[in-house]
Amino acid sequence: MSLKPFKTIGIGVTFSPNLEANINEAARLAVLFNCKLILIHVGEKSNDKENSFQEFLKPFEKYNLDFEIVFQTGDPVEVILSTTQQQNVDLLILGALKRENFLKYYMGSIARKITRQAKCSVLLLINPSVNRIPCNHIVVNGLEDPKTQETISTAFYVANKLNSKKLTIVEEISQEEVSIKVDDDKSLRQATILKERLKIREESRVKKIIEELPKDHLSDITIKTQPIFGKRGYSIGHYAQVVRADLLVMNAPSKMTFWDRLFPHDIEHILTELPTDVLIVQ
Repeated sequence: MSLKPFKTIGIGVTFSPNLEANINEAARLAVLFNCKLILIHVGEKSNDKENSFQEFLKPFEKYNLDFEIVFQTGDPVEVILSTTQQQNVDLLILGALKRENFLKYYMGSIARKITRQAKCSVLLLINPSVNRIPCNHIVVNGLEDPKTQETISTAFYVANKLNSKKLTIVEEISQEEVSIKVDDDKSLRQATILKERLKIREESRVKKIIEELPKDHLSDITIKTQPIFGKRGYSIGHYAQVVRADLLVMNAPSKMTFWDRLFPHDIEHILTELPTDVLIVQ
């Protein structure tokens, strides 16, 4: 497990109403994680544009922020993906869109394509702010998967750097694992016993992961485990929304296939309606 998962942060910058907020969020994280910051602008280079970006970064000069501005013309998806690889970006920040007249957020087509194809971790922001908003509660997936240990480790690293107060590890248990048909008291007891056994199994597995984490990442934070039964991706997204989590941390999906588009997996459920800020760990 990496003790410092992020060394270079990248963010696509366009002249939208959220430009200042997006740059502030990215620069703050670069300072907190002690990373280099790469601003990626899809378009022609000009002194006016460069001066605007640098003006927004001025408040971070006192922290000796290491940054670079990259100008590149072309298709936005291709430019951002190729630049992240050329610059060795390991955390890419993307902004979400807000549905008109609704307090709900989703990924636009460009951001969704980038999220699906990125070779690095991706942070999806639903409501960027010029002034820092505390990240008090982080929810992270604890599902049984080879990537989960790294994802939980990264969640604790982020929690430590952001001074979060609480971290909840959610073990999503598929309903198929509780395949007893309940139609009388006996079958109800059997289903209840099976659910308890599955909960104990999952909590034991997650406890072993936590025991291997750096001890300084575990101090001053309340750690909770929460088994939930339901559809993977949808269940954890709904849980994060209900408990008003400030950040949801998820495994990056394995390589997507044509069938994933027809039968959405966990990340696709999250992208359809973002419950909060989402960090997808590659």
